[in-house]
Amino acid sequence: MQPIFPVVARVASGVSYQPLKRADGDPSGSARIGCVISRIDLRGDALPEGPALRDLLPRADFDVSAALEKVRPICEAVHHRGDAALIDFAEKFDGVKLDQVRVPAAALTRALEELDPAVRAALEESVRRARLVHRAQRRSAHTTQVVPGGSVTEKWVPVERVGLYAPGGRSVYPSSVVMNVVPAQEAGVESIALASPAQAEFNGLPHPTILAACALLGVDEVYAAGGATAVAMFAYGTESCPPANMVTGPGNIWVAAAKRYFTGKIGIDAEAGPTEIAVLADATADPVHVASDLISQAEHDPLAAAVLVTDSAELADAVEKELQPQVAATKHIDDRIVPALKGKQSAIVLVDGIDQGLRVVDAYGAEHLEIQTADAAAVADRVRNAGAIFIGPWSPVSLGDYAAGSNHVLPTGGCACHSSGLSVQSFLRGIHIVDYTQDALAEVAQHVVTLAEAEDLPAHGAAIKARFGWKVPESK
Repeated sequence: MQPIFPVVARVASGVSYQPLKRADGDPSGSARIGCVISRIDLRGDALPEGPALRDLLPRADFDVSAALEKVRPICEAVHHRGDAALIDFAEKFDGVKLDQVRVPAAALTRALEELDPAVRAALEESVRRARLVHRAQRRSAHTTQVVPGGSVTEKWVPVERVGLYAPGGRSVYPSSVVMNVVPAQEAGVESIALASPAQAEFNGLPHPTILAACALLGVDEVYAAGGATAVAMFAYGTESCPPANMVTGPGNIWVAAAKRYFTGKIGIDAEAGPTEIAVLADATADPVHVASDLISQAEHDPLAAAVLVTDSAELADAVEKELQPQVAATKHIDDRIVPALKGKQSAIVLVDGIDQGLRVVDAYGAEHLEIQTADAAAVADRVRNAGAIFIGPWSPVSLGDYAAGSNHVLPTGGCACHSSGLSVQSFLRGIHIVDYTQDALAEVAQHVVTLAEAEDLPAHGAAIKARFGWKVPESK
């Protein structure tokens, strides 16, 4: 078979790549990955501001608006036909014929009993660390005494019911079960349901590791539903699944489009796009580490973004060179990693210095941002826009994906400039409680009436006057 990606010399760096034999003796693995990643050179000129700088940076095409029209009839079919539509779509999209959508309790129990002990131990440690971090996020009620006799209390109330989504397409993600369930539980959500696609390999059930993770966390309401159908099930409710107040969890473009479709009807965490890693590095960074971290995110999806921002051309050359053997030695080369690294969403960005690099990564607003520079903690402290920041050579994104204690459900597509990752706060609503005495209201009554009349809303002012026999006390 002819190599899909031929070996080429890289004129910009002067590095000429040679095929490297894989363990099976086939050199085509390296041949396919020649010239893996492009470069964007921002050195020498003043960087533009705002959108002009963002437009210079790599980003995947991810058109949720176009996908929205395709998920609309799917969502409405679930609305009108309930479980029957879910069963039909499972056969159409997943190739399985379901008898029911809800996963039997016995299947959850069996999945946990049959789970590899090493995987169970790893999941238990992931859960333990996530609980430590997320439990500390829970806010308590706070009362502010505004004036004598007048107070405002903010209390935090969890949403009543949430629908959580765990993807099941190219990979299985029990870690996403942990990242969704733990903050919801720590927020005090009473009703938690989870959906994951039906798998033909497992007789129409979601992947057994997903089921085991649910059982481990005490989630017994699980559905074999994927993509937009799962979001619609939670939004509208069906015969077997009551509607939810909120849907969270990562997914593909169809999940994102369905979330947009239901915005306003249900709460959502975010319209998650393809995963991203950005690495801000200088000459002190180890190119082996940087290359391996870029590859780690590229293996998620052909649209995954891997971006290195550096002021060191030598590091850029070394990372490019290191990508070759590491990619050739791993899995998912043709279907994910090489397309991701070669795609328009991935690049090495050369800058004049770390200050300029910080401007670039803030404009990019990465889902995952690694800082691999001298004095990395101080550099990280200056970052404004990132879903999560990983400091130094011993805090790789892979750690955050599984066992740092942080959450890996994070904003993508530059949304880190205005949105946060999933947390306990995602499942809590802040409610203000206003408690004023007659004297406290009298003190401010004239100001309220004045502002109401300034806005041409006299009935607002009248609601104050009525309490004082229509004669408003003088404000103090």
